[in-house]
Amino acid sequence: MRFLLFALVLLVPLAARAQELTVFAAASLTDAMKDVSALWATAGHPPLRMSFASSSTLARQIEQGAPVNVFASADEKWMDYLAQKNLIVADTRKDLLGNDLVLVMPADKPQHVTIGPGFDLLKLLGPNGRLAVGDPTNVPAGIYAEQALKKLGLWDSVAPHLARAEDVRAGLLLVERGEAPAGIVYGTDAAVSKGVMVAGVFPAGSHDPVSYPFAVVKSGDTPQARALLTFLTGPQARAVFVQRGFKVE
Repeated sequence: MRFLLFALVLLVPLAARAQELTVFAAASLTDAMKDVSALWATAGHPPLRMSFASSSTLARQIEQGAPVNVFASADEKWMDYLAQKNLIVADTRKDLLGNDLVLVMPADKPQHVTIGPGFDLLKLLGPNGRLAVGDPTNVPAGIYAEQALKKLGLWDSVAPHLARAEDVRAGLLLVERGEAPAGIVYGTDAAVSKGVMVAGVFPAGSHDPVSYPFAVVKSGDTPQARALLTFLTGPQARAVFVQRGFKVE
């Protein structure tokens, strides 16, 4: 009898661990997904195991076999990347969120500018200043930033003055610390920081729409993973995303 009770005690945590889900999410989703994880736990599920980084970094980790149940990208490109390699469950893919692309500056040096063709961004940066952005070669926020700067005719002059960050939150941190006089991030990133202020918003037509596709990863496809994706599209999670400043699609 004692052996049976001991075995049951051991099995309970193992069963709980078996139901835990791992989510890889774009860095810009950090605060919102932590809030959603708390709601998921309140609903009686184990807390989510979450990893936040650039969508490109996370997609490549999934490609290399990282154990993941759900992937949330900050652009279509990196979800497409995994889809082309047959690593996501295609019929679970959903575009859940949108966002704004904004120019931020340190909060103690407030300025408001109108961003458009002819905008003198170099003057704003100063003689030795750099523009903090996610690396445009692979980070979604940086890719959107490059699109916008090219559309507005600013890229050629600004490109030599970029401070390329590993993800959008790292770029935000450079501005918060005063290491860069300005940066390009998402509106939701600016909203969670007391160290920066939004100087201007990039026109929507200057870049591809900022889109966040979510999908179940094929290697982590379980009923619980699908239940989580359903939860992410439900009213509780949607309210969190709206509160955090995302556009709910």
